[in-house]
Amino acid sequence: MDHLFVDNLTVIDFAYLHATRGLVGESWIVDVVLGGELDEQGMVFDFSNVKRTIKQVIDERVDHRLVIPRDYPGLNRQADTPDTFTWQLTDGSHIDHSSPDEAVVWLPAEKVVPSAVARLLEDELKAVLPGNVTSVEINLREEEIEGAYYHYVHGLKKHLGNCQRIAHGHRSPIRIDRNGYRDYRLESRWAKLWQDVYVGTEEDVARRFVGDDGSTYITFEYEANQGEFALTLPEQRVYMIDTDSTVEFIAAHIADTLKVEFPEDQIRVKAFEGVGKGAIACR
Repeated sequence: MDHLFVDNLTVIDFAYLHATRGLVGESWIVDVVLGGELDEQGMVFDFSNVKRTIKQVIDERVDHRLVIPRDYPGLNRQADTPDTFTWQLTDGSHIDHSSPDEAVVWLPAEKVVPSAVARLLEDELKAVLPGNVTSVEINLREEEIEGAYYHYVHGLKKHLGNCQRIAHGHRSPIRIDRNGYRDYRLESRWAKLWQDVYVGTEEDVARRFVGDDGSTYITFEYEANQGEFALTLPEQRVYMIDTDSTVEFIAAHIADTLKVEFPEDQIRVKAFEGVGKGAIACR
């Protein structure tokens, strides 16, 4: 058997549900190895088709979706509306979610780990690849980040693409320069503040209330091109901003906040959205 490999094929930015962390934003780099017999061109699979076929399947299946481990014992689904569910957290609070079917992925597992997501993607790819390809191996890995980073989840109702989904996320580095020098302390502070946080927009708040468990909750609701979305979270797991939560607004928000704290200093914020992309704000 011969093998073909493609490293760094794509990055999937998504969110998933965890028993203690709640909503987690994640960014995984995708490497793929295909095994099989050589075709009439002397190839296992034409490199020109890799992005057209394999990347497309991976992106459409997981990217910008909410991955839900369907075997988690604290998951309560409604039979008539299966994409409306409650996720019970170990601290006694809960997360409620409702969306079109295309915004979620039901993972056959009790928890979300790279190997479980990789198996799902491998099965999807085996169904679309030519017969000479007899094995598919997907490796999902986090970016190696020097310095501080955070996991955040958000939704962008005005986005024309899949960012409109109310619960998708990223694992993102942050760089903060103060008067021309990198400030690792401020980077660590923001990374801690935004650890496993939902960045919510005031415009999308439908209500605030106290639940039966005594926790204060925030419900976000909006209608986008793909349909109606709703998400209820414990307030302590939410960071509110006055604008939409695009990475441009996020960089500006952090820079503006720091400028108030350090009015005499020059502030430069480089906020990433996943791997290798983001926005810069200078104040």
